[in-house]
Amino acid sequence: MAALRLLRRAAGRALCRAASGGRPPSVPERIEEKRRAALLGGGRGRIDAQHKRGKLTARERILLLLDPDSFDEYDMFVEHRCSDFGMDSDKNKYPGDSVVTGRGRINGRLAYVFSQDFTVFGGSLSGAHAQKICKVMDQAAMVGAPVIGLNDSGGARIQEGVESLAGYADIFLRNVLCSGVVPQISLIMGPCAGGAVYSPALTDFTFMVKDTSYLFITGPDVVKSVTNEDVTQEQLGGAKTHTAVSGVAHRAFENDIDALLNLREFFNYLPLSNRDPAPVCECHDPSDRLVPELDTVVPTESTKAYDMLDIIHSIVDEREFFEIMPSYARNIVVGFARMNGRTVGIVGNQPKVASGCLDINSSVKGARFVRFCDAFNIPLITFVDVPGFLPGTAQEYGGIIRHGAKLLFAFAEATVPKITVITRKAYGGAYDVMSSKHLRGDANYAWPTAEVAVMGAKGAVQIIFRGKEADAEAEYVDKFANPFPAAVRGFVDDIIQPSSTRMRICHDLDVLASKTQSNPWKKHANIPL
Repeated sequence: MAALRLLRRAAGRALCRAASGGRPPSVPERIEEKRRAALLGGGRGRIDAQHKRGKLTARERILLLLDPDSFDEYDMFVEHRCSDFGMDSDKNKYPGDSVVTGRGRINGRLAYVFSQDFTVFGGSLSGAHAQKICKVMDQAAMVGAPVIGLNDSGGARIQEGVESLAGYADIFLRNVLCSGVVPQISLIMGPCAGGAVYSPALTDFTFMVKDTSYLFITGPDVVKSVTNEDVTQEQLGGAKTHTAVSGVAHRAFENDIDALLNLREFFNYLPLSNRDPAPVCECHDPSDRLVPELDTVVPTESTKAYDMLDIIHSIVDEREFFEIMPSYARNIVVGFARMNGRTVGIVGNQPKVASGCLDINSSVKGARFVRFCDAFNIPLITFVDVPGFLPGTAQEYGGIIRHGAKLLFAFAEATVPKITVITRKAYGGAYDVMSSKHLRGDANYAWPTAEVAVMGAKGAVQIIFRGKEADAEAEYVDKFANPFPAAVRGFVDDIIQPSSTRMRICHDLDVLASKTQSNPWKKHANIPL
């Protein structure tokens, strides 16, 4: 067989010489031929099939994501090294293999990118494929620039066996070593199954495309054979599942183009590395702008809901807020905005959902976001309206104590500027958790509608007076259901008029821009995972 393959190659070379007038192609000609082959990926037929699925090719995605003419490709000539199962035949060799890698610029700022090519062996990961990804990740960490992965892969290349698995492990290691050093973003634009899912899971943000992207450990067929459950790909690992149920993905977009354009916008909020401050851009929204509508946004009845997003949009620059995980754990709101041009991370309880109570999912969602902001020098602004932790056996059995401690831990260890505004309720342990003054909050404010207490008036009166609470509730409300108990003890720095909130926050951020604070030396902390 080996001799037969050698004869075929010799015949192929003879045909090339014949086509070029009997002489072998020159080196420049061979280079140009390889470049043309690399640009075609798996060939015109497979490109057309990719388009019929409503998907762009790997190269089209990169060209749309990056600024025009800014992409510098790496390793265009790399080919896989597998010789088993006929993989060493010329027809199974594609320049660049099944991934396009390199660097470019997004709105003038450096980024490293890899884009898996589904037209070449279904985007499956070979040793060469992994080597290319590792190279751009290593260089991104060295120079201090984000890594963006556009995932569209059928998984490990079975023909390569353990070398493919080793390639995944090499990537996972770099995901871990780059964590907290440079931002890592995964955009799932096709299938991503088996061990491959752990690379996106290790990155800072995972985005998906509706109807064409899937994330799961085992596919529907395996699930059926093991558990006898009938489930579709979309139900098992589609965008809706992971953005609303599992919390694995942070947002989903309508199609490839929508996803890539949103990714360009999102990229503007991020620093390039942990050595850079939060980005600052030109701002046309006055920092001293008053917001009169905030004076009436909180209802006079403490049991009536309102939308925390109304407050956030009113305060931030140009009402622009890039929400993270908007469909998951909706009782807490997290996302990026700008204040006087400076990127900030915003965390807020959402009274419209479960009265803004903290539960397992919201605690994990909030903690993950707070730790990202702290790792990358992004100031935190926290809006508090929290009646406590959600009660019930489901929460207790699910480990609300351990999971709630994650959010407490994240706020406590954060050393970035922390500004907190209590809009209404701040009850019990949840008051402590939500970036209170006791957790090294830099500027803590209360609105006149704020209530800082151990619990709500009705429950407190029943415990204190035990059957003699006829007139006691009014007394308790007068004493505790207002911002004064916290203010007289210095637990809030000021009671401010809601309309002045934007102005106060912008002034504080200017002052806190030079803040330096550190934690005691340690190898690493032991957050309650």
